[in-house]
Amino acid sequence: MTKGPVFGGPSASRRSVMRAIPLLLGGLAIGRGWTLAQAAGEIGPDLATAAELPGTGPTFPLAVKAGRRHLVDATGRPFLIHGDTAWSLIAQLTREDVLLYLDDRRARGFNTILVSLLEHRFATNAPANAYGEPPFLQPEAYNTPNRAYFRHADWVLRRAAERGFLVLLTPSYLGIGGGSEGWYEAMVANGLVRMRRYGRYLGRRYRNFQNILWVHGGDYNPPRKDLVRAIAEGIQEGAPQALHTAHGAPETAALDHWQGEPWLQVNNVYTYGPVHLPALAHFARPERMPFFLLESAYENEHGATEQRLRTQAYQALLSGAAGQIFGNNPIWHFDGGGIFAAPVTWQQALDSRGAHSMTHLRNLLMALPWWKLRPDRRNRLLTDGLGAEEDRAVAARSVDRVFALIYLPSDREITLDLRQLAGPRVTARWYDPSQGQFSRISGSPFQTTRLQRFRPDGTNDAGFEDWVLLLESRS
Repeated sequence: MTKGPVFGGPSASRRSVMRAIPLLLGGLAIGRGWTLAQAAGEIGPDLATAAELPGTGPTFPLAVKAGRRHLVDATGRPFLIHGDTAWSLIAQLTREDVLLYLDDRRARGFNTILVSLLEHRFATNAPANAYGEPPFLQPEAYNTPNRAYFRHADWVLRRAAERGFLVLLTPSYLGIGGGSEGWYEAMVANGLVRMRRYGRYLGRRYRNFQNILWVHGGDYNPPRKDLVRAIAEGIQEGAPQALHTAHGAPETAALDHWQGEPWLQVNNVYTYGPVHLPALAHFARPERMPFFLLESAYENEHGATEQRLRTQAYQALLSGAAGQIFGNNPIWHFDGGGIFAAPVTWQQALDSRGAHSMTHLRNLLMALPWWKLRPDRRNRLLTDGLGAEEDRAVAARSVDRVFALIYLPSDREITLDLRQLAGPRVTARWYDPSQGQFSRISGSPFQTTRLQRFRPDGTNDAGFEDWVLLLESRS
């Protein structure tokens, strides 16, 4: 739980003028720009037919299908993991506050939450919950589960299911370095037999909870893999249909430490560096396992701005990820005592700039058949103006060549080869990721027989330089 960004950006709201510079394959044509639309609905996206788009809520359980790079629900609809980090939700909050949190996140478009079933440090009365109930009747004795504690956990998980949330549930968070933040030392002391029995207990208890994806580990690549494996296998005995992934140490993915484990069906990446690098690497792995961005910088941590939050999310999604998880301090611990000081309460943080950015990201992707996107790994579409590291622009094109998305973390001129789209014409629009509105580009639509240079002229509505470019084929 080493978490992420600064709470907001520059206060000035500047609406910018865009320009597109068409570079013909033999001559240069320069066009004037258009001002940003005053209302999102004025030039809203015409992106996909209703029949192609997923419904408003999933039908659980989710599944991994052969050949798919994303999860699907029980009806076969693609499921975009669009998550929020709520590690201490079960241990820290009263039922009233649980509902406040869930209803807020659902209203903002989140459909996934990352939660610890057990807290060791990051709750006010850890490991006890808000009602004073510890998870075990004897301290750290996994063979003495406290029914009252787990009844409250059941209640939280049911309320999440009713609201359409996938819960990424960590059964026994290990903690950085296997230390006091988590339960690894207690797991070693309890031993293998108790860990398997604990897993069986969870499998039996939650076999009918179809909205759970189990997340094993937690900020650590344990030398005793067998202890974690025993929990996973125990859960599988009682709930064989449940999905599983693992949360490793920073800068590692689930497949990096747990490759070959039969219970591992979903991969993920965890990095505080440029997200596109591990994302592209895991997209190219021979296992072709769906993966998502499980963790990166959190809001109000590591000095990250709202632009960094957007960059890591877009770099993941346009580099092959099946979703991404957003985090905020103090929401992840709900004022229970985090690692970094928080400038606001968790209730105040619900309306953060980062959360707004995630809503705009979700709205953009859900208006598209996002599951058709494939990363532009060989830079055939985005040929120039890429940048490097955290400043790397990323692009993805649909497999049917009907549309493409390009994310620019900062101001620059980029060159696109429009021949990579079906055409014969391509419309181009800028999308402001800080406030969710489109703007026209002068000269659009463009012929697909040319290279095309684009540059956003100015900052977005929040005063940052990041923009998204949407390209759509037209007959």
